Amino acid sequence: MRGQSKTQAALFSYIDLESRIPTSHPIRKVRGIVDQALIELEPAFSEMYSAVGRPSIPPEQLIRALLLQIFFTIRSERQLMERLDYDLMFRWFVGLSMDDKVWNHSVFSKNRDRLLASEIDELFFDAIKRQASARQLMSKDHFSVDGTLLEACASVKSFKPKDDGGDDDSDGQNFHGQKRSNETHQSSTDPDSKLFRKGKGKESKLCHMGHILTENRNGLIVEAEVTEAGTSREWDAGTTMLAKQGTRPGRTVGADKGYDTLEFVEGSRGLGITPHVAAKSLRSCIDKRTTGTEGYKISQVKRKRIEECFGWMKDIGLMRKLRHVGRAKVSWVFRFTAAAYNLTRLKVLIV
Repeated sequence: MRGQSKTQAALFSYIDLESRIPTSHPIRKVRGIVDQALIELEPAFSEMYSAVGRPSIPPEQLIRALLLQIFFTIRSERQLMERLDYDLMFRWFVGLSMDDKVWNHSVFSKNRDRLLASEIDELFFDAIKRQASARQLMSKDHFSVDGTLLEACASVKSFKPKDDGGDDDSDGQNFHGQKRSNETHQSSTDPDSKLFRKGKGKESKLCHMGHILTENRNGLIVEAEVTEAGTSREWDAGTTMLAKQGTRPGRTVGADKGYDTLEFVEGSRGLGITPHVAAKSLRSCIDKRTTGTEGYKISQVKRKRIEECFGWMKDIGLMRKLRHVGRAKVSWVFRFTAAAYNLTRLKVLIV
């Protein structure tokens, strides 16, 4: 028998929003982890907001909405608000009811900027990390480190001489054949970005450099930092992140050949950490006393998992082409995206 299509909409709905989300849906596990982390951030939220004045968007809902933007690769706040208006799962995750009005995209962006000017990214990242550590999902002895280029939200045409006071791009200036460097030129759009190229034969781009430290048990991100683009910045950021891990005997760190330098190897050993870097064929800073061990072989296998983090953060987490200007904002978004990646791993690891 053919069913009849009803064109008359029902006036009331007797099914609540909670029951529309399947109990086996992985978003429920993510929501539970996020809610526990937000409880820990309650004192920080209280200090950020005044007790009087017009109520703003609750910071808890802001953070949940930003997480959805990363999880589902939504490039703009306008698209995020549109999705939040009709998607019941989005409404449930953020904490809006069926009848709640969705915010204007400009209002959402203005309230988000308050979070970008705070240390909520570090607090939220640490809160997620503590939950993983409490379940013994993170190794405290064996790590991997690497860095990647983050293309800045600025055009190469904005890379102008530092002593040039004009900012008019309508003069049709031809840059062909001109020598430009970070010492003499600077981006007028994002002054914190640097002109850098990944290797010989590659084009130069305005970039920031993102660094992460992962643990080797489940590949969770332990630390995340953003510096200016530069080869030596990888070694400096690597030792800085390792120094935050405390002192324990028998610790190791795996890395690629780019870290086979005297600065990083000696810096790691100074922290009591054995550097399991991929050895160069000529003039390597490590010898067979390190490369001949079984632990070195394991570290070289485990360190390649760090590329999964960078791949997810760029392809899913909107970090391939940055949407924010300035190293402070880029650092905030980079660390928050790292926390989002850890959430995607925890929903699988937590039984």
